[in-house]
Amino acid sequence: MTTAVKNDRLKKRFEKWDVNGNGRIEKSDYEAEARRIIAAFGEAAESPQARVLTNAFIVMFEYLAGKAGVGPDGSMTLEQFTEVVEAEVFASGDAGFSRVVEPTIRAIVGLCDTDGDGEVSHREFGKWLDAIGVEPSAAKASFEAIDTNGNGKLTVDELVRAVRDYHLGKLDVPLLGR
Repeated sequence: MTTAVKNDRLKKRFEKWDVNGNGRIEKSDYEAEARRIIAAFGEAAESPQARVLTNAFIVMFEYLAGKAGVGPDGSMTLEQFTEVVEAEVFASGDAGFSRVVEPTIRAIVGLCDTDGDGEVSHREFGKWLDAIGVEPSAAKASFEAIDTNGNGKLTVDELVRAVRDYHLGKLDVPLLGR
């Protein structure tokens, strides 16, 4: 796919996180995403898994905001967000995704892995997608596309690769929601 697809998906990501619609994303927007996911799983906000998830979102924001030059308490415009994600995540390839995105995905897996096997089942994945606003009808096809080893479970590596490929326009499954 083209750079236009990648940019469109980044714009959608930005708009989804811009909870108050002010054209900027702040740390509170990332925290709101964590709270939505935590609430969808019925997890107490003070549980260890919820704290790990919230912290992962905060660390991701602070890293990107620092690289964008706005600092941990600043806010990013769409242009700043797009530029910093391009430089820190996409241009760095797998290393960028591992550094910036993987800790958050790992924390989400820690929260939604209700059976404690370190992987995400179809049911757990469906709850995750529902938490981020993806239509439930899309969960089965998305799961099957991401489950590259066909074992009926999603690993952190499969999920990181799916998020990377989605944002690079190489995987066309719904991962952003409404």
